[in-house]
Amino acid sequence: MLGKIIELPKICDPRGNLTVAEQMKNVPFEVKRVYWTYDVPAGESRGGHAHKECVEFIIAVSGSFTVTLDDGKGHKQDYHLNHPWEGLFVPTGIWRTLEDFSSGAVCLVLASELFDEADYWYDYDEFLEYVT
Repeated sequence: MLGKIIELPKICDPRGNLTVAEQMKNVPFEVKRVYWTYDVPAGESRGGHAHKECVEFIIAVSGSFTVTLDDGKGHKQDYHLNHPWEGLFVPTGIWRTLEDFSSGAVCLVLASELFDEADYWYDYDEFLEYVT
């Protein structure tokens, strides 16, 4: 499995909508870290790495962007995220690149682990050596 889109509850209200993400309910892991990216300049990308232990849930809380997932074994898939009530579950051992950010896009990430530099593959060739 490269990734999985999970729909979160969307509570519609004339005063504004509300969406809830709950660990071990609609987010399939315990959340230990939350971070977000924003003000990504036109033409720039984020990501460009894979995790050894950490799983993530990526949400476009505002605007849109494309996430490309790559298992290093010839399988790649693009996910266009543009609904704040949907998230992309990304398991371990999957290379991810985030691109095509719309103006004002905000990318929220729920992570299963605290930051640990040793958990990352930043070099694609090293990643390929591990997965193949």
